[in-house]
Amino acid sequence: MFFLSDIMNKKLRMPAESEALRGRDQPIPTAATHHVSGRLLKGPYPAGSEKAYFGMGCFWGAERLFWQTEGVWLTAVGYAGGHTPNPTYQETTTGLTGHAEIVMVVYDPKAVSYAELLRLFWESHDPTQGMRQGNDVGTTYRSAIYTTTDEQLAEAEASRDAYQQALTRAGRGRITTEIKPAPVFYFAEAEHQQYLSKNPFGYCGLQGTGVECAIPGDDRKAVAAAETR
Repeated sequence: MFFLSDIMNKKLRMPAESEALRGRDQPIPTAATHHVSGRLLKGPYPAGSEKAYFGMGCFWGAERLFWQTEGVWLTAVGYAGGHTPNPTYQETTTGLTGHAEIVMVVYDPKAVSYAELLRLFWESHDPTQGMRQGNDVGTTYRSAIYTTTDEQLAEAEASRDAYQQALTRAGRGRITTEIKPAPVFYFAEAEHQQYLSKNPFGYCGLQGTGVECAIPGDDRKAVAAAETR
């Protein structure tokens, strides 16, 4: 019993670099193309497109959420935020790599704003749960936003503060989402890419809080609503 408890405690805390698994020098194999769009998973991506990285627990359902969003060019799943280079799925689930399951989103900022992606992120999972999402427990399932520009970082932090106010009014807890400039993103194995396109009835643990998120400075939703009146 002590052994099982010890394992769970390790999965619920970030490992020190000295504790992390060694990993490998070369990337692990992944898919060449996106299962839904057929686009090249590793690019090249269109000129003017931008990247965003989101962790919302299990990356299967989170990826589907974004590939179904208008203005998103491509999605891919992988691992980021830890110590182990080129980790495998099995390694990340031990909690000894430090990585979170992450969705990479390549999008056209003229067709979908970063603010809209942030709104989708906040409203589609529970960012107050620490090292878990529902029944998925461990550091790999933590909530995370990894940014690729200074503007994204400022916008992500402002959206967190605004959403915290909404959550507090609703009687919810404190946001535990990790927000920082994007570390190295390692593509996950081919079997995990667009998993719910290949397995439509597969597991999806996404569950939001039911609390709406208003992004500071983003009036696109209000404008769209006004145009339909």
